[in-house]
Amino acid sequence: MTETTLSMPGDPLSLQRKIMQIAWIGLGNMGGPMAVNLVLAGHVVRGVDLDAALAQKAASRGVAAVDTIEQAVVDADVVFTMLPRGEHVKAVLTGPDGVLAHATADALIVDSSTISTHLARELHEAVRETGRRFLDAPVSGGVSGAVAGTLTYMVGGRADDLQSARPYLDILAARVVHAGKPGSGQAAKVVNNMMAGVNLVGMCEGAVLAQRLGLDPNVFHSIATMSSADSWMVRNWYPIKSVVETAGVNRDFVGGFSVALMHKDLGLAVDAGSETGTPLEFAMRARDAMAALIDAGLADRDCTVFVKVIDGSLPPPIADLASTSH
Repeated sequence: MTETTLSMPGDPLSLQRKIMQIAWIGLGNMGGPMAVNLVLAGHVVRGVDLDAALAQKAASRGVAAVDTIEQAVVDADVVFTMLPRGEHVKAVLTGPDGVLAHATADALIVDSSTISTHLARELHEAVRETGRRFLDAPVSGGVSGAVAGTLTYMVGGRADDLQSARPYLDILAARVVHAGKPGSGQAAKVVNNMMAGVNLVGMCEGAVLAQRLGLDPNVFHSIATMSSADSWMVRNWYPIKSVVETAGVNRDFVGGFSVALMHKDLGLAVDAGSETGTPLEFAMRARDAMAALIDAGLADRDCTVFVKVIDGSLPPPIADLASTSH
């Protein structure tokens, strides 16, 4: 860790903060802006991603893009991972050229991906066996929250490890919640995203129905956000053009939280339901709707593209395929 300090604007009593060496693995739609926010806070961030274009984009905002995990984690005080799937996280952490092979002996590793609870617990054990520290710390708030630094962190692991991570998490998030023991962060995220996915499907149906009943979308949206239909989804992802600035519909469903990721998260919830004997009929239907969109070639689109199934604007074969699972 470098001993350099800096005074951050607005810090109470002009408190000095240490500039930390941070490694960031995974510079996609979420990870990229999160790494940049740490740079903007004055830290040194070395980032790596298999996609050279994503690495270059982060580099243009001040992240020191490197080619290997070893280069990213050397001398890093904290290592963040933000990756698409659990198998990616496991390989990056435990593989022969992974984080545990090269990180400093006392590194704090924070996984902000969304993975299964049992894998999170497995990784806690694997990391702690090496003498290092680990937190399963997924986030909620979408790409807009990642950019604005207003995410919610759900953290599983030891309280003292969370205390060590808080200076960084507080830069990235408006809320940091200790969910409990190892795996609890992922448990909270799986349930949260299951509820969000079911909400997404209902919101798309309601948005189209409101239009077809002759309601002005902006007027109805204002009613919904002041009534029992209000939700984070409605306020941030309402799928009718020019109603909510951050909604995917305004950018032709490019970027944002993808169909593939929503399908993955709903699948994790369905698996957890099976493991715990919990019936999750609506979660299964939402998962199957996302699966149909993947089969239709829309895996990389913002998940609110589901609205095109409801309004019939997808080509007929695709609409038929998606609607069979709804």
